[in-house]
Amino acid sequence: MAFSPLHHGWILEAVAGPVPDDVVGRRVPATVPGQVHTDLLAAGLITDPFDGDAESAQQWIGDTSWRFSTTFTWHDDGSARHDLVAEGLDTVAVVELNGRVVAETENQHRSYRVDVREALVEGENALTVTFAAPVSEAEARAELHGALPHVNHHPFNMLRKQASSFGWDWGVDVAGAGIWRPIGLDSWSGVRVASVRPLVGVDGRAGTLDARVALEWDGATTADRLVAVAVASPEGAAVADASVVVVPGTTDVALDLGVPDARLWWPRGHGDQPLYGVSVTVTVADTASGPTDGGAAHDATTASWASRVGFRTVRIDTTPDAAGTPFVVLVNERVVQVRGANWIPDHAFVTEVDRDRYRRRVADATEANMNLLRVWGGGIYESDDFYDACDEAGVLVWQDFLFACAAYAEEDWLAGEVEAEAREAITRLSPHPSLVIWNGNNENIWGFVEWGWRPELQGRTWGEGYYRDLLPRLVAELDGTRAYSPGSPFSFGDYLHPNDHRHGTMHIWDVWNQRDYTAYRDYPARFVSEFGFQGPPAWSTLTASVHDEPMDPYGHEMLVHQKADEGNLKLERGMRGHLPEPRSIEDWHWATQLNQAAAIRFGIEHFRSLAPLNTGSIVWQLNDDWPVTSWAAVDFDEHRKPLWFALRDCYEPRLATVQPRGDALAVVLLDDTDDGWAGDVTVRRASFSGDVLDEAVLPAVVDARGSAAVTIPSTLVDALDPATEVLVAELPGFGSGRARWDAEVVDQRLDPDPLSAEVVREGDAWLVTVTARSYARDVTLLVDVADPGATVDRGLVTLLAGESATFRVTGGADLGAEALTAATVLRHANGLLQAVAP
Repeated sequence: MAFSPLHHGWILEAVAGPVPDDVVGRRVPATVPGQVHTDLLAAGLITDPFDGDAESAQQWIGDTSWRFSTTFTWHDDGSARHDLVAEGLDTVAVVELNGRVVAETENQHRSYRVDVREALVEGENALTVTFAAPVSEAEARAELHGALPHVNHHPFNMLRKQASSFGWDWGVDVAGAGIWRPIGLDSWSGVRVASVRPLVGVDGRAGTLDARVALEWDGATTADRLVAVAVASPEGAAVADASVVVVPGTTDVALDLGVPDARLWWPRGHGDQPLYGVSVTVTVADTASGPTDGGAAHDATTASWASRVGFRTVRIDTTPDAAGTPFVVLVNERVVQVRGANWIPDHAFVTEVDRDRYRRRVADATEANMNLLRVWGGGIYESDDFYDACDEAGVLVWQDFLFACAAYAEEDWLAGEVEAEAREAITRLSPHPSLVIWNGNNENIWGFVEWGWRPELQGRTWGEGYYRDLLPRLVAELDGTRAYSPGSPFSFGDYLHPNDHRHGTMHIWDVWNQRDYTAYRDYPARFVSEFGFQGPPAWSTLTASVHDEPMDPYGHEMLVHQKADEGNLKLERGMRGHLPEPRSIEDWHWATQLNQAAAIRFGIEHFRSLAPLNTGSIVWQLNDDWPVTSWAAVDFDEHRKPLWFALRDCYEPRLATVQPRGDALAVVLLDDTDDGWAGDVTVRRASFSGDVLDEAVLPAVVDARGSAAVTIPSTLVDALDPATEVLVAELPGFGSGRARWDAEVVDQRLDPDPLSAEVVREGDAWLVTVTARSYARDVTLLVDVADPGATVDRGLVTLLAGESATFRVTGGADLGAEALTAATVLRHANGLLQAVAP
């Protein structure tokens, strides 16, 4: 029994479509797994799809049919079955072996397996995969079946293909084709392990494992088989096993195991993440022994499977209360205050994302104090590498089924593929303890209610049957250990608006699209699963792909890399009342990044201050899939934007924030740790020059996993001159130890040049120490301006007069003091006032 990858010797050629003359008839090497765009780029037939305005020049690729072909040598090894296994074909394809059609596929999100023994020949064999043009195919199906409502310009909802590959309001339009996951021959006899669902539970101090093993038989074998399941501790010691003898033809086997004194798997911040090994072996049985608990004699292993699990329980509490409907995530019956981000595919060409890149992105989340990532429904079911990284880091995963911002047909031509992909995804991802929520769709229920779909639908199906019937049935049938939500947003009531802040989960997009970011405070939301504010990528990322001369927010290529509707106008509107109008492209870049960070900090601190009414926020978004102005905290070139530093601060487990409470101000303390805190909160009214004008010492107590509010005396608040003073709350030993309340930058008389700086070398790092002569807001080193390879350990540091902060810069070239203290590198909010200072 052996799986032989068929990843070498592939050739790509265009079959039909608006193919440029220099590509017609060309046969170029293809990488498998891979995608057509990256093959064309490697062959020098296209420019970098992300550079300049290459996107529009390369639209012909999505209107072209493509053929991948290879030859391989095969000799019959005597196996009963020879299956061609394609783990991922993107998307509508005809697979031929030696001129015979062996498969016709139409779903990127599932795998295909077909017995090809009758098509194989001794010696050399020819394999071809011909893909329909994805854009043309989607449009043809819309014509055939009737168009259904969708966002963006292509009818992506007609195909089971990654929706965002057709372009999104942050994504490049690069709909293409390719063999995007492994393909090969699986030769086997007797029986194979088709799948395993190792479903975990907790019973007192014991872990429980309900191992559901699916078997496939070759149809010829007559010998019984012994199916054995074993569990090993995180250190590798055997802790439990069970087995059973099955007769030929048995397709489903269930074995229950108990693991005494199992160590529980916890989300980060609540405990450790012990991962237990689970193995399944199938051997020829000694039938004289009959059923066994694992000790029967048997011959060599004929099939096997292995993975890891974590013992934990998950549920979501949506029991109505006096305030509406909560959305409370509980792991091991402990409430988890969710501090999360939405996740999109980390590269527009998903085959370019490897295990290391996944781990770097998960590190971006954990180092920003996040405990959950939501895999958004317009992307893909990610590689196991992603979920492995989350398992190990204790990052919870909310997994959307792949439906986003569109109506989806429920007729047979699509429904069969939907069920097949969902069954496979639920089964494949079942071992991962990090995956705690399955979600039916992104915004489609909201779309049906509020986006004007009903007149266009005229009573046709739109996906409700998937979200309210099929998908929850499949989750219950195949898993049952995880929570299910019909959609995001969703209010968990048949007669409730799906995006009501009083109920369940909500998305807040009127703030970015229409309102000032202070309007976040209008929403006493129970759980916010999407909200965000835009900002450009790092300067080096932007200028590497945008080449307008001169650089301008409304330059042609700049707008190619700004996909949001009127995005730059919304950036301008969003800064009004907060920051001065920028007078240079460099100031525009810094100001819009800074405003993005300020907006999200404002929103998250408000939401968290509502605890326990609010139980979580999931910011849009952690990452980018190409160089673009977007809502991301980490840009495509892996630079952490100022937003990332703001998220790290406001997602601290212990957070102090000053918030309005009625007619007063209060210091609100959030303690998401196992240890409560008691101490004094010292609130000072200080001038920008550093004079303490008044102060009050206020005792405070906050319980573990709790919150508390300490009212600031009105004498401090009423006397504050917002143009020249700031309120500062000092809480030694609690989080960052400080919270503050001050006016908008544009309304303050800040010193535009408040800092002195000293730069020294320490080993392989540069230490940049800045000292404030007067109040300095949001001091940040944009080190990529000096060198794209450089990184810095902190950002958005606000200093009172006389205070210092040290920034540690690593990577990049031998930068030196001049580069690291240049006006375009050492930035602060004060500096934006230079253009308007008298």
